[in-house]
Amino acid sequence: MNRAIPPTARFALNLMLDPNDRLLLLLRSENANLGPSKWGVPAGKIEGKETPTEAALREMQEEIGFGHEIELQRYLGPIRDTYYGGQYELHLFHYSWFKGKVKLNEEHTAFAWVSKEEIRNYDVMHGIEEDIALLSLWPTSYLNPERVPKAIDSKD
Repeated sequence: MNRAIPPTARFALNLMLDPNDRLLLLLRSENANLGPSKWGVPAGKIEGKETPTEAALREMQEEIGFGHEIELQRYLGPIRDTYYGGQYELHLFHYSWFKGKVKLNEEHTAFAWVSKEEIRNYDVMHGIEEDIALLSLWPTSYLNPERVPKAIDSKD
């Protein structure tokens, strides 16, 4: 476990689908605290007295820039992670993305809009496929079965 991340940290994660049902993924830098050189979503730690929603919007602006036309579809939280022993509190946000340009910050080196048919070709961070299933974004049959707990029932 990286010492920079407290064992009781709270995180806000933004899962965004464009009009073609593609998920925005960001390639994390090799120096990232969690998931170096892996694909993830705009996300980050909830700081101080921030609400999960405030943190989600702040992280989105920091990691992909400003001026996007988005709409919140669903919020799920708080939940506990399954890949790091339940030590992290997660808040999941599903947004529809209508328009805007992705402008990466120094934490990421690339971005991709990924379809459900392509997701298995990406080396995603632990938990991303579980988050997709929890929010019922795509049928679980498109996800790596080793990365989605059996108890999750998604739209198939």
